[in-house]
Amino acid sequence: MSEVPEFSLLCATAAGAGLACRGAFHPEASDDVPPLRDGVPTATLVLFGFVRGEQWPAFTRSNEFADRQPGPLDRWSRRLIDALGAPLGARGLYPSDGPPWLPFQRWATKAEAVHVSPLGLLVHPDWGLWHSYRGALALRERWQLPAVDRRPSPCDECAAQPCLSTCPVDAVQPQRFNHRSCALHVGSDDGSDCLHAGCRARRSCPVGQRHRYGDHQAEFHMRAFLRGAEDGERR
Repeated sequence: MSEVPEFSLLCATAAGAGLACRGAFHPEASDDVPPLRDGVPTATLVLFGFVRGEQWPAFTRSNEFADRQPGPLDRWSRRLIDALGAPLGARGLYPSDGPPWLPFQRWATKAEAVHVSPLGLLVHPDWGLWHSYRGALALRERWQLPAVDRRPSPCDECAAQPCLSTCPVDAVQPQRFNHRSCALHVGSDDGSDCLHAGCRARRSCPVGQRHRYGDHQAEFHMRAFLRGAEDGERR
């Protein structure tokens, strides 16, 4: 990747800190990418996140993971991405900012080979459903970037689509997710499998099975989902 030295260096620095580069693109007005804080339009947007369980150990070694304060993963992600952006004069953007929420799923489909699955989650040809986006850096310079991976969705060749028939409470339907039914099940005795090992529908996807999260990581995310559902009920 010698033809894209700035991007390569940023990705290497991010990997050393515990985050994966998740692609990049040059935004257009229709992409709804915010400008930098001084009003200059964003010329390059670089996304960061997790792939499989690779970055999980770095997070579990962090102060945020240990301090028992709310939102440890969001706080850890923000600290790392802000630090990556500081020398570049970049602006950090985060999925947790909002409302209004930033269109990270739409940005991701422009940056790499991810597609909306029947579950509504983004599926990757290699990682399957076992990946996430933790934030992005908005840059004022138009960097040279590697060609975007444009492989098709693996769901196109999945006739069985077990992700739509595995949920024990039918919370998952095409283009619809019943948050309340899911949360009630996961929080019950009958839902202990989903709580401790992760969503059954997600686990049923045949793509990237070897990259599935370990139980510790899966339970962390499921408990975060339950807390979010509880907060939503109180509003």
